[in-house]
Amino acid sequence: MWEPPLFRRPDVMDAIVARQVMDLLIPDMGLRPVARCDALGAAPYSESSAFLLRPYLTASHRHALDLLSDWMTEAGMSVRLDPMGNLIGRYEGLTPGAPALLIGSHIDTVPDSGRYDGALGVMLGVECVAAFSRAGRRLPFAIEVIAFGDEEGSRFPASMLCSKAIASGVSAEALALTDQNGVTLAQSLEAFGLDPSRVAEAVRRPGEVLAYVEAHIEQGPVLESEGLPIGVVTGIAAQLRLRAKFVGTAGHAGTTPMNLRADALAAGAAGVLAVERICRDGAQDLVGTVGKFQTSTSAFNVIAGEAEIFIDVRASDRDTRNAAAEHIRQELEGIAEARGLSLEFVQVQDLPGCPCDPELTRLMGEAVEDVGVPARMLMSGAGHDAMAVARIAPVAMLFIRCEGGVSHNSAEQVTYEDTGFAARAMVAFVERLEARGL
Repeated sequence: MWEPPLFRRPDVMDAIVARQVMDLLIPDMGLRPVARCDALGAAPYSESSAFLLRPYLTASHRHALDLLSDWMTEAGMSVRLDPMGNLIGRYEGLTPGAPALLIGSHIDTVPDSGRYDGALGVMLGVECVAAFSRAGRRLPFAIEVIAFGDEEGSRFPASMLCSKAIASGVSAEALALTDQNGVTLAQSLEAFGLDPSRVAEAVRRPGEVLAYVEAHIEQGPVLESEGLPIGVVTGIAAQLRLRAKFVGTAGHAGTTPMNLRADALAAGAAGVLAVERICRDGAQDLVGTVGKFQTSTSAFNVIAGEAEIFIDVRASDRDTRNAAAEHIRQELEGIAEARGLSLEFVQVQDLPGCPCDPELTRLMGEAVEDVGVPARMLMSGAGHDAMAVARIAPVAMLFIRCEGGVSHNSAEQVTYEDTGFAARAMVAFVERLEARGL
């Protein structure tokens, strides 16, 4: 009978983080990845001393790359930085230049982030390679651990810029994207010491990549509710990002009668509730979120002339997602018409669903069972770099339990016991991949 371990003890982890993480000689494979994520959770690896914020192509990103490069080298890898700022450590196979198994995730964060979203997957990749390196063992394929610089889209208004760069390249439109200070992606790459004219060199050529594996915190409550430390991901939900802008008439709050108003903020509020209702009443795996609401005024005594809501819609399949998005569009149009406003409805991003490779998923399930854990299969409602890499290689994913299902939050928490199960399952997966001759 599986019995879940206790959540990690703060006194133990505080003592570990207080030491030089580079010098740790920890027998349990879960301690070091967690300690390293904790070490990257504060300045200079964050832009803020008050909370964790590590945006793409910033000073904190540079500091994180420098330290991570040391850890990769210590684990036996050669290290390079590609033209998009992805840090890649390569553990060569028996034959130099052999195709590589990629193990990766991202090291950028959202504002006030937890320490484990993305970064833990990178540290587990390093730990997996270190296990083979310590044993002096080479494989028929190379292993490359890749730390993507951008997945969250917290600096530029597009997500997964770096994983898309290795899979399908970077468009001129992407290079022209600007951050909140008006700095373009191209300018940011150049300021980081990279050449934006060479971003096409980040694309991986056919035959270079054997497969891609990503370990990630679940960012949900399923594993915790079932008392399991790790789970096997079967696929990633399809996502749509939409922007709805209601345009009415600004007016004085004291002199404009209620029946003569074209209040964009009120329409936006009704729109938020409509999104919630439509997705709550839809398919079981359909979710909809308004994550941002902005208006043309911030004054108490002004009727808003414009209001924008930013909508995220997700489901396991594209048809369910698209049907919900169309229902939302029709509902918002009805709200605008009834209130005498106009509506601009724009699709900002379309991320199709990503099923994980069946054979790799089966091997991951066997690897999880190898370490004594039932192979719980589950869908990911969150997006991951695996979605982009799936264009060039079969993908597999492993989830690690997180306390309370909390993520994108400074309260994000994992245990070193759970992380140890994940690290050993990753090693077992690589060994099964070798045995299958894949």
